[in-house]
Amino acid sequence: MDIKQVFEFLSEKLGAGKGCVLVTVCAVEGSSMRNPGTHMGVCEDGSFAGSLSGGCIENAVIAEAQAALKQGDPRLVRFGAGSPYMDIKLPCGGGLDIHFQPLEGAQFVDACRRAINDRKPFSVRLGLGTAEFVSDFQRSEFDRTREAGVFGHWPAPRLLIIGHGAGVLALAHLSEAMLCDVSVLTPDDQIFRTLNAASMDVQRLEKTSETQLMTSDPWTAIVFLFHDHDWETLLMAHALQLPHFYIGAMGGRKAHAVRTKALSEIGVSDEAIDTIHAPIGLFHSSRDPQTLALSTLSQVISVYQNTDFGG
Repeated sequence: MDIKQVFEFLSEKLGAGKGCVLVTVCAVEGSSMRNPGTHMGVCEDGSFAGSLSGGCIENAVIAEAQAALKQGDPRLVRFGAGSPYMDIKLPCGGGLDIHFQPLEGAQFVDACRRAINDRKPFSVRLGLGTAEFVSDFQRSEFDRTREAGVFGHWPAPRLLIIGHGAGVLALAHLSEAMLCDVSVLTPDDQIFRTLNAASMDVQRLEKTSETQLMTSDPWTAIVFLFHDHDWETLLMAHALQLPHFYIGAMGGRKAHAVRTKALSEIGVSDEAIDTIHAPIGLFHSSRDPQTLALSTLSQVISVYQNTDFGG
């Protein structure tokens, strides 16, 4: 989920007139920290953004990127098993094929940044020419004989957090730290002021009927954190009609039974209600805001990673 930081780094360095290289994991043999399509940005001065391993190969990657930049041509280099770098061994015992693409101008990087910021799927096509931006998602594939491939990217998970109490603050800050996009709707004035002062996307929720404040896309998780469950019914009924990959709600099984009855009474189908994750989180009986936040975000990311968004 560090792709946004990688392309922001490349944009900043290119804008300052620095030479840069887009580094991409193309293929993985055995186990690996990162998957094919993972990117890293390297500047001519040795600074970089992103990572391709747990620190095993970053120094060698930077040196290889600088060499590719000096030569002016893309290259494909093997690291780990089968690599010419005999002194670099991956602890996992696997191997990585890594592509180094010197960048010419900012057009490609700017197109990727726009897609990321607009939460649009996109792909990066690589070969022995220039990197190409593709304005839709294409499933990742790589042909080593041609040293060419395409790598698709979905938008990062976004959490729409709706509720009040300390759990809202804890989840918002943890999600932001994990590089998720975060939006908050809350009737809690203190939470509103705190998150607004931190320049986070937060709106004050005045009434339970303000469903128009809710926006989402297929990569949004909608999380309800209300102790007063009377706030939920209309908002949750609307949320179930919005695009999302996850809906979860705080409260135990008794609270969820009351919630289910209230949603049924206003016409929400049993099939829709059954999609709600409640009690919320991977591990239940969370008694403090930080544990609740960790439990909830862990479940959200797990569902995101296991969702087939198509394409």
